[in-house]
Formats: sequence, C-alpha cells, structure tokens
Amino acid sequence: MLTKDRAVCIRTVDYSETSQIVTFFARVTGKISAIAKGSRRRKSAFEGPIEVLSVGDIVLAGAGRDGLATLTEYQQRPMSGGLRKNLFALDSALFASELLNRLTHDHDPHLVLFDQFTQFLEDVDALPGSAPRRDILLQLVLFQLALLAEVGLRPNFKSCANCGQAFSSAWRESYFSSPANGLVCRDCEMSFPHRTRLSSAAVNALANLRQLAQVDERTLDEIEAVLIHHFTETLGHRPKMARHVLKARPQS
Repeated sequence: MLTKDRAVCIRTVDYSETSQIVTFFARVTGKISAIAKGSRRRKSAFEGPIEVLSVGDIVLAGAGRDGLATLTEYQQRPMSGGLRKNLFALDSALFASELLNRLTHDHDPHLVLFDQFTQFLEDVDALPGSAPRRDILLQLVLFQLALLAEVGLRPNFKSCANCGQAFSSAWRESYFSSPANGLVCRDCEMSFPHRTRLSSAAVNALANLRQLAQVDERTLDEIEAVLIHHFTETLGHRPKMARHVLKARPQS
C-alpha cells in the first residue's frame, strides 16, 4: 500500500554507500522513518542525497507501524534563503527539528504542529543572511512554546504552579521550576530546590506572548536558557544542538 503525504525531513542517517535512512515529519501521517534506496548516488530518483529541513511531497511503500517504510518518491525543496546564509538560523532550525523528533511519537499526526514547524522554517529562511540574531531567536522561542503546547508539555506561566496565585507585576521575585512545570512565586520557591530565578521582563513576556516581540536579545537569551533547561529535564538529557543556540555566558 502506498502512502502519499506532505512532509519535512527532520533527520538523515547514511545507511550504506548509496542509501539513507530518513525521518520525516508528515502532515497527516506524523513522524515516520523510511529507507531511501540509492539516494546518495549522483544520479538518483531523488535528485541527490535527501537534505534535513527539505520539504516536499512524499510517496512511501509499506508504511506500517512496524519496521521501515520505503521511500519511492520525494520531490524535495531544500531551503535556499536565510538558512543557507546565516549559521545561527541554520543551527536554530536544526535544533527545532531535533526537539520535534524527540518530543513526538511515530505515526502520531499533529497537523497543527506540522503547519507551525513549516511556517517557522519559512519565516527563518525568509530572513536575510544578515538578519540580527535576536530576530531569529524570537522565532525559535515562539516555535518552542508552540511545540510544548501541542505535545501537552507547555509550562504554566500565568500563575504559581504550587499555590495557584495569579502572576502579576506586584510579584517581587519569580522563579521557574521544571518539576513544577511552571512559575513558582517567592512564597513557594523554597519547596523547589531546582529552580531558576527569572527577571520581570522574561516573566511578563512569557505570561503575555504579545510582549515577546518587544523584548531585547538579552531577555530572549534568558528565556531560551530556561526552555533548554526544561527540555533537558523533560528528555533526561541535553539536546545536542542546544550548545549551538544558547549564548555563552560571560566569564565572571
């Protein structure tokens, strides 16, 4: 049986001198892995090796729940704009694809998430090669929050995850706790040894995403560090691409 879908390639592994194992995130099928026979040959049915972050229509044979499918057709459209010209944009997109791969299950469709991910890639790719790092980081933060929401893991940034007190600008101190999956107020923070203090600018932006576009790069870096910590706690290990995205802290 043949399966036809729209998909984005989120991972590739060389299988032999001529073939690849590719992982797609497809709009209707969900995440699925397939063997692309002969894709590494100069002249192949796929017009060369399949690239991570390429998008296109796929045709799969034997796309069952057990074992690998076989990729029979894929008219890939590689990214050709900002992702080719800006290293941070490429690293951010690869980081997003790694998170997408780790936080979704095989054959579990997420139509909204597929649209959000492809839109994220298009938005970043549309940026000029000289785009400020802040503009790219903003898009990455927004996608990560959307990803967490779609897989049911988005933290609570509206109130204290422990006592339920609604967040307000009157809070003197705010913390984030991954085990609590959200904000923790000053009165509750001692109950959570593993917590990170957040600036008022970061909390305000996370509690009201309309403000996120207005914050400076330093605040976005603070938010990104919190999100990476949360992904690390959730996955049980730090994502490989995290070090390429997180800005190094000044040495004290």
